[in-house]
Amino acid sequence: MNITVKLFASLGQYSPEGESAKPFTFDIEQGDSLKSLVRTLNIPEEDIRIKFVNGRTQDWDYRLQHDDEVGFFPPIGGG
Repeated sequence: MNITVKLFASLGQYSPEGESAKPFTFDIEQGDSLKSLVRTLNIPEEDIRIKFVNGRTQDWDYRLQHDDEVGFFPPIGGG
């Protein structure tokens, strides 16, 4: 099954091209969750603050479906 993934801000370093917000297609197994996707992409869970699928926030145990659009944002700090 294919999904589209976008990694925003500092998480862009984990994308295949190393760029923030540039969507990429990723092949997953049926039944994979957001948590398993993050592990496969080697992103530390604590580096992710917001996770969404098809524009809606989801929990780690959300089961991904073919053609889902997934996005991850890191915690944002400011000063």
